[in-house]
Amino acid sequence: MIVLTEIKDVREHLRAERFAAAKEGRELQVGFVPTMGYLHEGHASLLRSARMDNDLVVLSIFVNPIQFGPNEDFDRYPRDRDKDMALAKREGVDIVFLPSVDEMYPQPTKTKVHVAELTDHLCGAARPGHFDGVTTVVSKLLNIVAPDRAYFGQKDAQQVAVITQMVQDLNMDVEIVPCPIVREEDGLALSSRNVYLSPEQRQAALVISRSLRLAEQMAREKESATAGDIALELVRSIEAEPTAVIDYADIRRFPSLESVPSSMRVKDADGKLLIAAAVKFGATRLIDNVILTMEGDK
Repeated sequence: MIVLTEIKDVREHLRAERFAAAKEGRELQVGFVPTMGYLHEGHASLLRSARMDNDLVVLSIFVNPIQFGPNEDFDRYPRDRDKDMALAKREGVDIVFLPSVDEMYPQPTKTKVHVAELTDHLCGAARPGHFDGVTTVVSKLLNIVAPDRAYFGQKDAQQVAVITQMVQDLNMDVEIVPCPIVREEDGLALSSRNVYLSPEQRQAALVISRSLRLAEQMAREKESATAGDIALELVRSIEAEPTAVIDYADIRRFPSLESVPSSMRVKDADGKLLIAAAVKFGATRLIDNVILTMEGDK
């Protein structure tokens, strides 16, 4: 496993790897997993998917300052390089790209990538400017690594939708591969921010996955259930936990993130529906979701 900290070294190394493969008459397939570090089994699942699909796996670890708001947790975002390196080595990563902020942003960036409409709702509404920071850094990383495939966790379904739209709109030559949410045995979605939770908050946070499962069950089993019914039940279920503060609890089409009429019977929906929630426990904000594939009336 090679650890590189400079953009030019990443490009040179990958150029050499591709040249060597071409001399052997084969095309090198590169898989890329961009992260902010403090890796856990959710990240490991992305790396395993990348390892299975590609000849070479690149992992980036970079806590991106421009996707954090002024009152958010950039400075205290958890970091553990030794733990990250051990997990990367265990999962067979070939290259770890570990740039500094100065390497990625040697001067204040005057160019930002903005995906319209998809970023107006859910986390985009709650965190203005967040997705501009995400799409800007992801576009930079994709330009640096030039992978064949890039892997993203479905826990942030909006991020997956936004990045997929960006790649399509800008004709980027990369396949975006969404990967399933990885959960603890009790249902809590894995997140680097889970480390912020006290034992009491950790237990209370189970209300999110539990409420989403109830909403999913209602959508699948209750013929007359409307989108409004399910959203209301989702809110009621989360609010049953007194320490939970809801940021949003919503149902939208996926991946367009278009709103769903509250009066629409969910069974009548075609395509995919996203049931998503963001909930705070103390100062810690957690997100989770389920995605339903609906067939509509035939």
